[in-house]
Amino acid sequence: MERHEKISAKPSRREFLAASAAALPVASSAWAAGSDTIRLGLIGCGGRGTDAALEAMEADRGVNLVAAGDLLLDRAQEKRSLFKTKRPDQAVLTLDHCFSGFDAYKRVIEQSDVVIIANAAKFHPMHLTAAIQAGKHVFVEKPHAIDPLGIKAVKAACALAKEKNLCVVSGLHSRYDAGYREAVERIYDGAIGRITHIEENFLRAPYVLYPRKAGLSEVEWQASNQYHFHWLSGDDVTQSLVHNVDRASWMLKGASPIKCHGIGGRSTIKGEQYGNVFDHHSVIYEFPEGVRVYAFCRTIPGCYNEYSSVAFGTKGTCSLLDMKITGEHPWTYSGPKQRAHFNEHVEMYKALRAGKRINNGDYMARSTLIGIMGQISCYSGKEVTWEQVCNSDFCFLPRPEDVRAGMEAPTKSDAAGVYPPAFTPGVSKLL
Repeated sequence: MERHEKISAKPSRREFLAASAAALPVASSAWAAGSDTIRLGLIGCGGRGTDAALEAMEADRGVNLVAAGDLLLDRAQEKRSLFKTKRPDQAVLTLDHCFSGFDAYKRVIEQSDVVIIANAAKFHPMHLTAAIQAGKHVFVEKPHAIDPLGIKAVKAACALAKEKNLCVVSGLHSRYDAGYREAVERIYDGAIGRITHIEENFLRAPYVLYPRKAGLSEVEWQASNQYHFHWLSGDDVTQSLVHNVDRASWMLKGASPIKCHGIGGRSTIKGEQYGNVFDHHSVIYEFPEGVRVYAFCRTIPGCYNEYSSVAFGTKGTCSLLDMKITGEHPWTYSGPKQRAHFNEHVEMYKALRAGKRINNGDYMARSTLIGIMGQISCYSGKEVTWEQVCNSDFCFLPRPEDVRAGMEAPTKSDAAGVYPPAFTPGVSKLL
């Protein structure tokens, strides 16, 4: 079991920088500064994977995209054309290096020096493990798992990466924004006093809807529309609100919650494309020293939307996404506009070129598990403790290694094409 990290009184500036950059000591590198080619492979050719590959090539002119894998071959081939249009000198991806199916990740890993993992989050622990075992550096999108068993695999893979001197960079991009870093540093230095509570919001319309394509099995179609099926995405607390709880834990100096309770369900979004996920969630986390984090997410059109992370302290308030502090020590970030998604790749390739290694394993596992415990509480209607979720081997079946195109789907629609909600609060038992 992991211990509850107590919120320390006042970490030093050096401790802050170490926590945010998470760079390991200098080691030997196979690549000189920009002179040698780094072979990049992409697992997952959806929007986030596509952007990550383009950002990686922009970050380092020596990065060549050599392989791409997706559940759907036509999606991989379509993105190949996009890559060749936007980065013609670096997208050396050929048609025979566009792979498809649930085993496509194996072929991508074989061809690559660095692997981007940006497919359905259910498979992230398995693909991360395979890439690290093969000696490849990894950029892995959030969430890094969807259940407690997956987090255990992530922790083991990140520990192995340290042993093998490999980079593991997380898609929790807030950590790579200079404005956010400066704001958190100021919080650590006491600019808002002692944090009493934090409010986190991720309220928006439904995210990335893919219509059913002819010729796909039920499992293949669900996987192609993965954000809307719990067994693939983990649902919206794990999938989206993970960014917010990551920022909350960061502002609380890497603390883990003691317990949480959540409310969630499906009130509005019904229909084939919307799958079986909930459309609203609210989670209250209790952290050490009585700090409460109030976290909300919703995916219903026509409603009020907000994306925010606001910490309230005894001496002021920090609106982190606005990079602004009000109160006794007012401050507003005045540096250049940030591209945090891009900065992730800039720092990763600079580290590789310099013979350094970045391993974000500590916070990427902790923050993802905070999201998972909130999701489980919303699904079950029960209070969930950190001790419970750390000790649990619960997973959303089927296990990732058992998923096959022709298997029976874990969830089925009714005669009207509507999938029932994944779980029933007060009835479903998960842990």
